[in-house]
Amino acid sequence: MNVLRLADLIAQGRVAGRRVFIRADLNVPQDHSPEGRGRITEDTRIRASVPCIRMALDAGAAVMVTSHLGRPTEGAFKPEDSLAPVAARLAELLGCPVPLVADWVDGVAVAPGQVVLLENCRLNQGEKKNDPVLARKMAALCDIFVHDAFGTAHRAEASTYGIAEYAPIACAGPLLAAEIDAITQALSAPRRPLLAIVAGSKVSTKLTILQSLAAKVDGLIVGGGIANTFLLAAGLPIGKSLAEPDLVGQARAVIEAMKARGAAVPMPVDVVTAQAFRADAPATVKAAAEVAADDLILDIGPQTAAMLAGQLKAAGTIVWNGPVGVFEFEGFAHGTETIARAIAASPAFSIAGGGDTLAAIAKYGIEADVGYISTGGGAFLEVLEGKTLPAFEILSRRAAGLSAP
Repeated sequence: MNVLRLADLIAQGRVAGRRVFIRADLNVPQDHSPEGRGRITEDTRIRASVPCIRMALDAGAAVMVTSHLGRPTEGAFKPEDSLAPVAARLAELLGCPVPLVADWVDGVAVAPGQVVLLENCRLNQGEKKNDPVLARKMAALCDIFVHDAFGTAHRAEASTYGIAEYAPIACAGPLLAAEIDAITQALSAPRRPLLAIVAGSKVSTKLTILQSLAAKVDGLIVGGGIANTFLLAAGLPIGKSLAEPDLVGQARAVIEAMKARGAAVPMPVDVVTAQAFRADAPATVKAAAEVAADDLILDIGPQTAAMLAGQLKAAGTIVWNGPVGVFEFEGFAHGTETIARAIAASPAFSIAGGGDTLAAIAKYGIEADVGYISTGGGAFLEVLEGKTLPAFEILSRRAAGLSAP
């Protein structure tokens, strides 16, 4: 994917003295209790935004940064919507003042070598609907627009899309550029075999992803409640496990589409069952064909985990979205742990995304052994669905010298 990058502009000496507008993702969790007073409880997104801001500052730019925070009502400011705590944390991380600017759409005062944080962009009337009047005003504030918020890349809003359409120059920041590179490596030009792990509670929430991947991957590993629907499609019993019997036909179609390409959806040969969905429920390993009517399937069994681990270790590329069992319960976490450690040990390029996936990566301490960890959430899922994200589309068009359609 051809997009202009901030690093390219800096290397070309095109940033010094320029007004640079960075759309970051600073949407961090806060404690809004009376005792918490808006204290930031987890600052990963703020820390991740620092390299882009530092790059622009070090290059001599006058830097403006904005982000959404929470779900405010446009035009109706409330104290809990303010980026003030974020400004304070950014100042600590950057080692310089970061003034917070309200009512900034009609003009911002900032000098080269300085940075300001522009108040919650979702407070602006017309932000979510990508109002062109608002977008043009934002674009007029800067010489260079930098999109560095992959988590918003699937939304065509004024601060993510409209400004990129009208700004003199529009480019990708280092976080967005890294996502583009990882996605391209995993899906557009993968080293084979390409294996995908898609797990979750319902086929209905991931059906378009499964259908899209069925046309691309060499192996499609399904887990969680999704796997139960696929087990039904394969004629295997699932007891009282979570499943969507009305989607068995679609699951069977995915299996057949894979088979027609010489690819496969490997079915579990054994599973871990319980009589109740509880952390302290006794775990029983059973052959997949011997699940009883009152059983709940809560994990893949050790033989299945070992089989899948072998495939993952022989893969060229791995895409991972979702744990394969109820890994929050220790008795039903072994399948996910085996899969996670196999991915970590594999020489394949791996890209992982989704909240539960990131939680599993953190639980097993394999962050350094996963090729790329996407923080995009919904954006990552839309990429797996085969969609072109609005941010990628407009930046590609601008790099080619074209405006938006």
